[in-house]
Amino acid sequence: MALHLEIPDSVAQAMRLPRHEQEHRVLIELAVSLYAQGILSFGKARQLCGLSKYDFGLLLGQRGIPRHYTEEDLKDDLEYASRQ
Repeated sequence: MALHLEIPDSVAQAMRLPRHEQEHRVLIELAVSLYAQGILSFGKARQLCGLSKYDFGLLLGQRGIPRHYTEEDLKDDLEYASRQ
């Protein structure tokens, strides 16, 4: 299943972006917003906007959006690492 969004021409024309950048920038903004709200995981958000792990993490840092990494995540990572 794919989800398709329709942005009215009047809105697209009002964007202060070159036409060829609009779709990618909208996907980046959507991914960042959904991640910040806890709706998408880091991996799925970066997949949505097509950025690498490094670039998406850098973007979040530039925008002051904290990574969602709980004490439980740390515990799981440490447990996994100790088995290696």
